[in-house]
Amino acid sequence: MGLSASTRVKNSLSQSPEFESACEAAFSYCLSQTQHAFQGVFPYQLHAASDYIHSLLSDAHPHRLILRWLSAPPARSQVDSALRFITPDDHHDALLGPLQFKAWALHLYTDAVLSSAGKALLFRVPIGVAGIAGIGALTRSGNRFVGTAIGAYSLGVAFSILAGLSG
Repeated sequence: MGLSASTRVKNSLSQSPEFESACEAAFSYCLSQTQHAFQGVFPYQLHAASDYIHSLLSDAHPHRLILRWLSAPPARSQVDSALRFITPDDHHDALLGPLQFKAWALHLYTDAVLSSAGKALLFRVPIGVAGIAGIGALTRSGNRFVGTAIGAYSLGVAFSILAGLSG
């Protein structure tokens, strides 16, 4: 395994021709919205750009990570957070050029996929633990057996989610 979850997702997206193509198409879309009067994308256009990227990666050029972990585009708060991460502290209203735009999209979608995977982990583990504990109580299994089963289940769920982050 070796790589952290964020590195896995970031590498998968940055090396994906589908993601590259979607970023280029979204950047061109934003330029066309301003009738090519500017050489970059305004921050107010980023939410629409995020939706556009998501639709391309879900439909036209499907990407495995997006299909598996993001059923909906990232929220506006995630879009704004990615912008704050990419731009210097006092330049949040500056135009984003093509390289900054791609860096923004990469950060946004990495964060969104990891957030969704984290939610899946927080949802799956407690349900499985409750099921194992319930079965253990019904069968009057020993605490050691139930504890081992819970640990193995939790580790298995975490491992499957981490393995699923390799797009």
